[in-house]
Amino acid sequence: MKRFLIVSTLALTLGSAAAQAKPAAAYVGQNLAKTAKITLAQATKSALTARPGKITDTELEKEAGGSGLRYSFDITQAGVAYEVGIDAQTGKVLENAAEGKNPD
Repeated sequence: MKRFLIVSTLALTLGSAAAQAKPAAAYVGQNLAKTAKITLAQATKSALTARPGKITDTELEKEAGGSGLRYSFDITQAGVAYEVGIDAQTGKVLENAAEGKNPD
């Protein structure tokens, strides 16, 4: 009974702390999403169409090229890491290259 009480108290304490913690952003740059015409879901679909694979990182960032606001996806395909950039205003693929290489 004593063990149950200790475990229950610990679970309640941890659950309470987790509920009070500020939730992390779903992706880096999420605060810029309100200025994008293209949603994350639309950009994700475009990125995976351009480079099928597994998305390992997602960002929305201000960067030169296109409209200046882009979704950037790190996508792993057959063990190779690629960066795919999608313009957040037009949906155009701005970059689709292996990490550290020039765009296709």
